[in-house]
Amino acid sequence: MRRYPANPAVIVGFGALSACSPQSALSPAGDEAEKITLLSWILFAGGAAIFLLVLAALGAAIWGPGRIRRALSGDGLIRWGGIVFPVVTLSLLLGYGLWLMRETIAAPTPPELRIDVTGEQWWWRIAYQREGASPVSEANEIRIPVERDIEFTLRSNDVIHSFWVPSLGGKLDMIPGRTNRLRLRADRPGVYRGQCAEYCGGPHALMALEIVAVPQAEFDAWLAAADQQGRTVDERLARGEQLFLSAGCGACHAVRGTQAAGVIGPDLSRVGGRRFLGAATLRTTPENLAGFISDPQASKPGVLMPPFAIFSGEDMEALTAYLGSLT
Repeated sequence: MRRYPANPAVIVGFGALSACSPQSALSPAGDEAEKITLLSWILFAGGAAIFLLVLAALGAAIWGPGRIRRALSGDGLIRWGGIVFPVVTLSLLLGYGLWLMRETIAAPTPPELRIDVTGEQWWWRIAYQREGASPVSEANEIRIPVERDIEFTLRSNDVIHSFWVPSLGGKLDMIPGRTNRLRLRADRPGVYRGQCAEYCGGPHALMALEIVAVPQAEFDAWLAAADQQGRTVDERLARGEQLFLSAGCGACHAVRGTQAAGVIGPDLSRVGGRRFLGAATLRTTPENLAGFISDPQASKPGVLMPPFAIFSGEDMEALTAYLGSLT
C-alpha cells in the first residue's frame, strides 16, 4: 500500500516556486504596469537625490565653514527646506501621477472581456462572463487574451483581500459588500504571478495566483472547450471519478459534466490543466495532488479542507489520475 505522508519540508520550497514566474513591479508587461514602473523609478531617483542632499547638508553642518553652518541652522532652511520644498514636490508628484494614470481612473473604452474574481480564505473564485451564455467558473489561475482590455470585477466573500499582479498593473482591495473594478492588459504572452496583498489571516502568504496571457485564438478555443467537458470513458479514470463523487468531494467542489456541483471550495473542472495547486503554491503533479488530498494542512496550514486519508494507494492513484485528466 502506497502512503502519502505529510511533508512539512515542502513549505520550504514555496518561496523557490515563486521564481517560476515573475512577480515584480519593475518587470512590466502591460500599459498600466509600465506607468507604475515609471513612477517607481522617479520616486527611487528623487529619494536618492534627496538622501544625497541631506548627507551633503549634514557634512557641511559638521565640518563646513562657519558661514555655511550658520545658514544651515537658520529659520530660512526650515521654512524652505522643511515646508515649501516638500509641499511643492509632493504636489507636483501627485498631479503628475494623476495625469499619468488618468486612463486607469476613467477608462475611455468599454472592456473586451469581463472576469469576476472573488476573494476567499485562501483562494480565488473566478468566473468568465460571456454574452448569451452562462459564465465559465474556474479557480486560482486566470487565462486572458493578449493585447485586450480586461475588466476584473473584484469582490470578497469573507474578509478584505487585495488583488495584485504587479507585472500587469496596480493593486486593488476586495472589500466585503463592495464591488471594485480593475482594468488590466497584457501586451505579450506569458505567465504573470500575483498575490493577495492584504493580510487575510492564516496562510495569507500562500494565497497567490497566476495570469496566463495567450493569443486570442488560443484563448477562444480554451474558453469554448468548457462547454464540451463531460464524463470520461477510460476505465481507470472512471474509477477515479466514482471515488471523487462517493467520498463527498462534490459537496464542496464542482466538476463540469458530473454530479459534482459544490460551491464551497475551488472549481476543479480543469484542475489538471493548471500549473499549480492550492492557489499557486504547489506544482500540479500526481504526488502533490495525493499529498494535498491526504493532508492539506501539511501543504497549506489553515486551509479549510479536511484530510482524506481514507484512500488506499491504488485508489489514490486512480483519483489523482482522474483529477490530472481534467484539463
